Amino acid sequence: QVQLVESGGGLVQAGGSLRLSCAASRSIFNFNVMGWYRQTPGKQRELVATVALGGSTNYADSVKGRFTISKDSTENTVYLQMNSLKPEDTAVYFCNARTSTIVSWGQGTQVTVSS
Repeated sequence: QVQLVESGGGLVQAGGSLRLSCAASRSIFNFNVMGWYRQTPGKQRELVATVALGGSTNYADSVKGRFTISKDSTENTVYLQMNSLKPEDTAVYFCNARTSTIVSWGQGTQVTVSS
């Protein structure tokens, strides 16, 4: 198993920026895909962005052009740069790491965007 620890959430005004970090307890080369998901009360967890082992990325339509996912293999960390934030981006953001057999989740970090 792996421990994933998210940080960087907080309260920001609409139009502002935040950068989320996800620190893994072991090398991120172990994972086929890492990504960020988000969840609001009463709704299912939804994909925000993923980055594959080879570096290819995938984004939800709602965040394309505003969010950027990246990874630093030397720091075993995945980042989510969020720009032009909107109130509808308010959610708990979760880090996710997958191998062919294991899916791991972090505890989540709250992002609140005020209008």
